[in-house]
Amino acid sequence: MGALDGILNINKPPGRTSYSIVAAVKRLSGERRVGHAGTLDPDASGVLPVCLGRSTRIVEFLVDTTKTYRAVIELGKATDTYDASGRITQQGDPSGIDRNQLEITLASFRGSIRQTPPIYSALKHKGQPLYTLARAGIEVERRSRMVRIHRLELMSWEPPSVMLEIECGKGTYIRSLAHDLGQALGCGAYLKSLVRTRYGIFDIKDAVSMSQLEEAFCHGYWEHFLYPIDIVLQDFSAVVIDEADEEAMKKGSLLSLQQNINSNSHQRYCRAYSRDGRFLGILQRATDKGLWQPKKVIVYEAGQ
Repeated sequence: MGALDGILNINKPPGRTSYSIVAAVKRLSGERRVGHAGTLDPDASGVLPVCLGRSTRIVEFLVDTTKTYRAVIELGKATDTYDASGRITQQGDPSGIDRNQLEITLASFRGSIRQTPPIYSALKHKGQPLYTLARAGIEVERRSRMVRIHRLELMSWEPPSVMLEIECGKGTYIRSLAHDLGQALGCGAYLKSLVRTRYGIFDIKDAVSMSQLEEAFCHGYWEHFLYPIDIVLQDFSAVVIDEADEEAMKKGSLLSLQQNINSNSHQRYCRAYSRDGRFLGILQRATDKGLWQPKKVIVYEAGQ
């Protein structure tokens, strides 16, 4: 594996876009293949996995993991952006809301729920981000979708502020959750602050700040913060293949792994490694007869 292949667990500070973090890592590392998994709003902070080099090939598998957030929601006002940066669109009186009513209302947001993304979001409509259209005064219809709230805990209730800890699946907008909570309570609400404390295996306790990362690049020890590509794929079974199968994998040919995977017979994906320990990519089950199709192939140059 080359030195520039891997994943950084960065603690994004508030006030910076996720894209600006990627641009900074590109500049510091000199690696052009850099991408992040799971955009954080500029005002939000916390865990932002940034993939370098060949690790950008597995971003989609990282996106599928659960995330945990610590959110502060202000009751009594709603905004067009669903957060503190927006224009106030509704004002209400939250003084009659007690902890019991709050807990009952929160219960309706646990499990699989239908959610409409904010108009000010990075989702695209005909190639244009929704926030670009919204700033131009163009509002397009947004389709609601099912998202999964695995855990929703009331951490503190200091009227009119609510602090929640939320563990959720992909595609969940915490801003929409804040807005919808305000509508359910009848007083309006917006997201006052947000910290992503966990993203899959990456925890904020282990995250590196941008100042720490810049210093590490300056003094040449930044690789200390780099996680290997396959660390986010540990839930998949692993197989070791020979040189012939490695060549077949590069060509996209089907592989027979009947003798390699005896357990997890219904598992959709598995990790493939060479006999000398190189991570070769991800295989996807093609049939129920032990045949596997290359899904993501990691190609190494000579000498790597």
